[in-house]
Amino acid sequence: MDFELEWTPEQDAFRKEVRAWIEQNVPDIPDHPDPADLTREEYELQREFGRRLGVKGWLYPTMPAEYGGGGLSMELAMALEEELDRYNMPLPPYYDTGGKLGGVAILVWGTEEQKAHFLPMILRGEIRTWQLLTEPESGSDLASVRTTAIRDGDEYVVNGTKIFVGSSHGAEYSWMIAVTDPDAPRHENLGWLMMPMDLPGITVEQMDLLFVGGERGAASGIKNTVYFDNVRVPAFNLVGGEGNGWKVAGTHLEIEHGLLRSAVRDDPLTERVFDYARSAKRGGRPLLEDQDVRDRLVDFYIDAEVTRLLHFRNYAWRGQGRQLTYEGAQAYLYQKRGQLSKARAVLDVMGPQALVEAPDEWAVAGGHVEVHQRGAIVDQHPGGTAEIQRVIIARRLGIGREVREEPGRLR
Repeated sequence: MDFELEWTPEQDAFRKEVRAWIEQNVPDIPDHPDPADLTREEYELQREFGRRLGVKGWLYPTMPAEYGGGGLSMELAMALEEELDRYNMPLPPYYDTGGKLGGVAILVWGTEEQKAHFLPMILRGEIRTWQLLTEPESGSDLASVRTTAIRDGDEYVVNGTKIFVGSSHGAEYSWMIAVTDPDAPRHENLGWLMMPMDLPGITVEQMDLLFVGGERGAASGIKNTVYFDNVRVPAFNLVGGEGNGWKVAGTHLEIEHGLLRSAVRDDPLTERVFDYARSAKRGGRPLLEDQDVRDRLVDFYIDAEVTRLLHFRNYAWRGQGRQLTYEGAQAYLYQKRGQLSKARAVLDVMGPQALVEAPDEWAVAGGHVEVHQRGAIVDQHPGGTAEIQRVIIARRLGIGREVREEPGRLR
């Protein structure tokens, strides 16, 4: 069965336009296996390329044109992403949770004034944003956050700590949930804020971690701790109203839990693993001729392809306006478990060489394989663990409950 799209002449014409424009504008940036190695100069090239995409409406191509998006159909957006993929460039070409997650929350829950103020900055690449959700004592159970944002006249005064934040090289804005009413019931005590990161009282410290990220541009590489000490933010920056922060968060969490990827590309690791099996020899014969190796590569390919198709299904259904329930968490769960099984298959095929880090001459695929070995472990946690995805699926199916859990609003 063929799951791929067929392109119309009009869509092919758009693709040609995109290809010509990208050839003239894409920056030349080394392909770092570990995104933590991205230099400041290279990051600035990414940002400038993002601004150029923003002028065209292509930085966030499916977002409304009236706010700086492209207003494009799913098919045209996929053509754009496929052409960028030829240069190993995702959308956006740098780590930015604003348009993909926070921007949608603003679009759904913000006032007209808030949408007109915040969305053009995000969608045109004028700012990039981090998400500030996890805290030292609040991870998968986000409703238990302790950071406070207490109203004082026309401002909120924010105090607390957020961890596993952002990437390297800073951000102009962040979006966050915080307790706006300490006396209100759970889930009704939260607010959702857009936070300028240059306000007095904000301190950002880099965390010393194993690894976070994996895909060029979209990956973060580095995470930070952010401290808030009596930080004053305008009340205008509270999106969705007091006590509605959990509902607003439900929108971007719905996207993060399996609706984020368009899956226009094959897993980039697949080609590297198969190339290794073709070229490497054992006993004078290519590894690919060994039946045990071939069996493990089949397992690897199935995991990669099923993950891609599940995300492709969700992307297509979302583009058609269909209401998804458990499907996002289903794809995300398979992706997480598939990362581990693919990492095991790679170890079985390559042995210890899969763990050799660049720039060592023995590193496979310039270090990309070693980075995947680390990333497969870390990927079990961001966006909710595998166990959390199972809980979401069960609640959406109504297992153990009289009433099924409703998904977060996407429009």
